[in-house]
Amino acid sequence: MEATFNNKAALVTGAGSGIGRATALAFARAGASVAVADWDEAGASETVRLIDAIGGKAIGVKVDVSIPAQVEAMVDQALKAFGRLDAACNNAGIGGPLAFTADYPIDEWDKVIAINLRGVFLCMRAELPHLLKQGGAIVNVASILGNVGFANASAYTAAKHGVVGLTKTAALEYSAKGVRVNAICPAFIETPMLEKAGLLADPVAKQGLIGVHPIGRLGTSEEIADTIVWLASPAAAFVTGAAVLADGGYCAQ
Repeated sequence: MEATFNNKAALVTGAGSGIGRATALAFARAGASVAVADWDEAGASETVRLIDAIGGKAIGVKVDVSIPAQVEAMVDQALKAFGRLDAACNNAGIGGPLAFTADYPIDEWDKVIAINLRGVFLCMRAELPHLLKQGGAIVNVASILGNVGFANASAYTAAKHGVVGLTKTAALEYSAKGVRVNAICPAFIETPMLEKAGLLADPVAKQGLIGVHPIGRLGTSEEIADTIVWLASPAAAFVTGAAVLADGGYCAQ
């Protein structure tokens, strides 16, 4: 993807760590100026520092993607800094607690849906008018759980199914207008989210996760980031409305 995004601008939410940080760095390596958006200001600042260190250009933006005014302000800051928007990766998300559906806490359900689904909608709603000006691409980060069920994760699974449906709908609406919209559906990736859940420090738990991937390992943030940048690039010019599995064979079983 070298130089693919020269003189272009990208926006990445949830870019303070994990897949989001790797994606922001991948866009920068491909030549893009990058708006690094995250609720975690320190994380966003570190991503900006890493981009600066490789000679890229970036700004940090604090945002709660579930709040419309903050999402609009995020896009406005990107436009003020770079003058345009060519690509967006809507990645911000949370895991939520694990519980049977009948026991799932309502407040936690609302929080997961607000960030993981409403947040993607709000970001797309703010991004699309500016992408339409010169054409561009959106990549929404869904999950394998946007394709299959998963016991004890009703909110997360419902939200990610919603992201896939939202992606397909927007692709139908905007592809002929010059904006491609795709989703990526990662399996279990070695990220801070898994670390916080205690699934990487416990060797037994980690091996259990590895075992559900026919490829025989967990994915890396960089592997997902490279696929996201490809989907947003001219190399994927005929790809739209897709929910691309990057799952080490998980859903092939």
